[in-house]
Amino acid sequence: MSLHIKPMTDQDVWDDFIIRHSPGAVFQSWLWGEVQKRMGNTVWRWGVFDDGRLEGVYQVVKAQARRGVFLHVRHGPVIASDRTHYSAVTRHLKELAIQVKAVFVRMSPRIADSPNNRRLMEHYGMRPAPIHAMDAERSWVLDLDVSEDKLLSGMRKTTRYEIRRAQKLGVTIRKSTKLQDIELFLSLYSQTSKRHGFVPHEGILEEFEVFAKQNQAILINAWYEQKLLASSVILFFGGQAIYHHGASLPTKIPASYLVQWEAIREAKKRGMQVYNFWGIAPPNTIRHPWQGITLFKKGFGGRENISLHAYDYPLSRMYWFSWMIDYWRKIQKGYS
Repeated sequence: MSLHIKPMTDQDVWDDFIIRHSPGAVFQSWLWGEVQKRMGNTVWRWGVFDDGRLEGVYQVVKAQARRGVFLHVRHGPVIASDRTHYSAVTRHLKELAIQVKAVFVRMSPRIADSPNNRRLMEHYGMRPAPIHAMDAERSWVLDLDVSEDKLLSGMRKTTRYEIRRAQKLGVTIRKSTKLQDIELFLSLYSQTSKRHGFVPHEGILEEFEVFAKQNQAILINAWYEQKLLASSVILFFGGQAIYHHGASLPTKIPASYLVQWEAIREAKKRGMQVYNFWGIAPPNTIRHPWQGITLFKKGFGGRENISLHAYDYPLSRMYWFSWMIDYWRKIQKGYS
């Protein structure tokens, strides 16, 4: 066996490998790396070659936090089959982390949350990260291989009723891939974050610009009486449509229901196999801040999809200071 880790420079080869082996790993997609570069972050893309065959890839982002530098491999690494390749990957990441003086390495491969996979991470010196499930490791997905009538019949009765009520009330849907229209979303998103008390995501403008340019993102807006009531940013990657960001005004007009239905219809038109509603709250967590949105998402029908939680590779005593802060924030905000 001749194992080599080399930089990757071909977008088509990269994305093809991910789509074949981990289609839900949007944060390992080439375009996501381009988003990170636009935000000023350092990005590395590495390939694992075994006897000349590409057997794994991992996109690494150098994250600069107040508590120090760490390396982030979101939704990765993506390994074809041989799990022993994790040994070479973790060793390489450790060497890279030491070079850039990182406090720790964090990775979250999109593999099943099973005892065997947890042992796999622990075998290579990793420990569960103290953060909440920020990368949609517990998500709600809807299979799209049935007719629209079947999709509607599979919804909760209330959800189906609200979609039809929005249509009867005259809510208008407008779709856009124009960069200037994202400003409308960002304004609504800012109001939503203040109302619900969550920290808004950074880089939404860059994300939309990069993905929309490749026809892999769309903005879906719901208008009523010339007022924007609800808006969503939908990404398309690996046969999935991903409901990545949403915003809305408090109103009795069920605009958000119609936005999601039109996003599902758009996904079917594009030949997507799955509509991914993204993260949901775990069961029996009454205080969890995602409880309301989880009820909303599950109303459209579908199934739960669970992947492994993020794992950390500590490299400095400073890691434990970072661990305590992240753990405290998770408890304080009701994520656990």
